[in-house]
Amino acid sequence: MSDVNRTKHGRPVHHWRRDLVELAALFTAVAVADAVANMIGHGPDGPALLVISAVALLATVGFHTWWARRHNHAPPATDDTGARPHTAGRQDHRDHLDQQPAGPVTAMEQAGAAAAESSAGATTLWRMRTTVRDEPGSLAALCTALAHGRVDILSLQAHPLAEGTVDEFLLRAPADLPAAEITRGVSYAGGSGTWIERADAHDLVDAPTRILGLATRTALDAAELPLALRQLLGRCTIRSLPAKTQGSSGPQAEQPVEGALEGEGTVLRLQAPEGEVITVERPYLPFTPTEFARARALVELDTRLGPRIPHNQDVLTLAEGSAITVRRADTADVEAAKAMHERCSQRTLSMRYHGPVRDADRYLNHLLSPRFGRTLAVQTASGRIVGLGHLLWDGDETEIALLVEDDWQRRGIGSELLGRLVTMAVEAGCESAYAVTQASNTGMVAAMRGLGLPLDYQIEEGTLVITARLEATPVSSRLPYDPSQQERTH
Repeated sequence: MSDVNRTKHGRPVHHWRRDLVELAALFTAVAVADAVANMIGHGPDGPALLVISAVALLATVGFHTWWARRHNHAPPATDDTGARPHTAGRQDHRDHLDQQPAGPVTAMEQAGAAAAESSAGATTLWRMRTTVRDEPGSLAALCTALAHGRVDILSLQAHPLAEGTVDEFLLRAPADLPAAEITRGVSYAGGSGTWIERADAHDLVDAPTRILGLATRTALDAAELPLALRQLLGRCTIRSLPAKTQGSSGPQAEQPVEGALEGEGTVLRLQAPEGEVITVERPYLPFTPTEFARARALVELDTRLGPRIPHNQDVLTLAEGSAITVRRADTADVEAAKAMHERCSQRTLSMRYHGPVRDADRYLNHLLSPRFGRTLAVQTASGRIVGLGHLLWDGDETEIALLVEDDWQRRGIGSELLGRLVTMAVEAGCESAYAVTQASNTGMVAAMRGLGLPLDYQIEEGTLVITARLEATPVSSRLPYDPSQQERTH
């Protein structure tokens, strides 16, 4: 009997018709019992009739028990005071899902219960996306399926489409509940195109807070735009193509100002400042119109703010007493960087650029642009640049490059630049950073080894690629735009 029949407004409900039927049955039973007693007491077959009556009563009880269990009409337990146990509540909820057969839902519930018991309270965070029909009850069915598997919904974002809605969940599930079981239950509940991957504690930050933080970083530093887009859109490959020169032709010249979605929604193109085009690729998961709008708004913010870099600088004192300044550099320093190239030897330039030395000046506009990475410059007291360190975004990877003028080498400038660039890479969330140099460049090799990080070496035809793994690197230095503590001694 349901709670609605047994209680009303918190008080038991008494039915007079049921009481009348029970009294009639009682009087009838007394009359029958009296007749049977008289028959048994005055007849010769009394014992036989008594045995037959007992057998008939047992058969009736057995039939009633079988009928009640089959049709789920068993009366409530004597100790039922109206409170429903947790398992009974789940059973009642499952009984009301009359549009769904019990098989797959029961399987997910059993898997969730078994995983919760074997996990001993341990949980795992998951990020999941699935597409549901845009009609009432679709999301409710999805949430019910997740509840059957003991899966907790921590956050939910809806991405409307032309047909249907993409629901993005942050889930907490028993540690032993496999992802395949979650997607199976979601698919049965009406979800399609389901994608799921492990999440971490950073995903617990709600979407508005995360987007505001990315906008703040972009506003402070133009070099943050590619990193902000990557954190906004998840695992993706970001490339920035320079603006076409006048008279050039190609698909880039026809790029819409507001951007476009291509490749079945897996390629996003945005018109960036100064005419370049930012291409974002995510083959494993199509972009939604909501994500496209967020990315376009971030690029528009960057465009309106114009070129900018943090203006703070650190004044360091070298071992011999010379004072140098380390600061951020951009395309405004191209002429000073060219002047440093002229003071560098052919060997130093070839060690850095691995190609014809006469083309070294051509790389500077790209290297110093905040759109492609971050650059640190070392400046003397007279204002002359004597060293450059680059942190370059190379698709999914990060490259580190150093150039120090000959007269200022072997003074610790390269190691200082390298340490700061690695710290910036860690703060940007990079998992690794690599440096390309020549096998004979012992100074660069020594500087990389001085980082105290796990290193991988690859040598091909005299070219050495050193990759430093940054996953477990502690970040103890301040952010590059922190204005505090701008002087220290080296």
